[in-house]
Amino acid sequence: MRIELERRADSSPLFSLLSPLIAFGLTVFFGAIMFALLGKDPIEALYSFFIEPLFDIWSLHELMIKAAPLIMIAVGLTVCYRSNIWNIGAEGQFTVGAIVGSIVPVYFYEWSSPLLLPIMLVMGAVGGALYAGIPALLKNYFNTNEILTSLMLVYVAQLFLDWLVRGAWRNPQGFNFPQTREFVDAAMLPEMVASGRAHYGFALAILAALVVWFMMRFTLKGFEVNVIGQSQRAGRFAGFSSRKMVWFCFLLSGGLAGLAGISEVSGALGYLQPQISPGYGFTAIIVAFLGRLNPLGAIVSGLVLALTYIGGEGVQFTLGVSDKVTRVFQGMLLFFVLSCDTLILYKVRVVFAGKSSEGKAS
Repeated sequence: MRIELERRADSSPLFSLLSPLIAFGLTVFFGAIMFALLGKDPIEALYSFFIEPLFDIWSLHELMIKAAPLIMIAVGLTVCYRSNIWNIGAEGQFTVGAIVGSIVPVYFYEWSSPLLLPIMLVMGAVGGALYAGIPALLKNYFNTNEILTSLMLVYVAQLFLDWLVRGAWRNPQGFNFPQTREFVDAAMLPEMVASGRAHYGFALAILAALVVWFMMRFTLKGFEVNVIGQSQRAGRFAGFSSRKMVWFCFLLSGGLAGLAGISEVSGALGYLQPQISPGYGFTAIIVAFLGRLNPLGAIVSGLVLALTYIGGEGVQFTLGVSDKVTRVFQGMLLFFVLSCDTLILYKVRVVFAGKSSEGKAS
């Protein structure tokens, strides 16, 4: 016995459009069951998780801070996934972008100039792009699976960051805490408004989404991404190079992840430390799929996933649940998004001894 997927000839465009909403509804439903099993009031827990943060100014600023890297990373990943190239290592590219972008304020910690911040942002983007180029190189010249190589490089980057802040880059005046010197004011992204901490990293993320959306919608490169993603054979017939597309997608997504990394450090933190991300690079995968692999959709889904971070912290303290609840919600959301898309586009067929059963699970 085996299970096969057969593409539907009559898949509904309406259900495809509603798939993220269906997935979100299922996540909320099963999340309520989870809270009930934990002995918590499901209504109170879901209200604290998704609604209460929207009525507090401080929470709204934190929402933008956490949404900025999610949106920026997800925008790059949408291009990768639409071209059928699987960059799973954005978390590592985020980390390397933060490290490379911090070289100048760490070594020249007394230098204060209007040029400092732009140099940091450019260096962060270049660092992330170069790090993403490693799995691209391995895929193009050694036919290595980019899922494995990009994922394994995440842990290399995280261990390298940990080594730096505990060793060569540790602040000599920091009372032995594992962190670098604090950045000067010129190295910090300015706040968008005076009422909170939200910085211009959020504006950079929105700008990145608009630029990539325009590229995908109105340029030949966007058409090339879609053609190769749907059929490499058709892409070759049209004169497009799959190898060049691998380079383009990895460098673009890695560059945006690196830009997100240095924006996070120069906007929300102000120095490097062993942990600079609660898993933005992995969560951005959910953001990309929830946004229907559309850069503009990534803006909305990025805000939704950022809300799970804010709400998860609130529920953790008010209801006394584990911080893993946030991860569970995010995991369920990705599971239901992929499940809904699969069942909308495909029929599930059970095959016995070479004969197909007409039993359909959707």
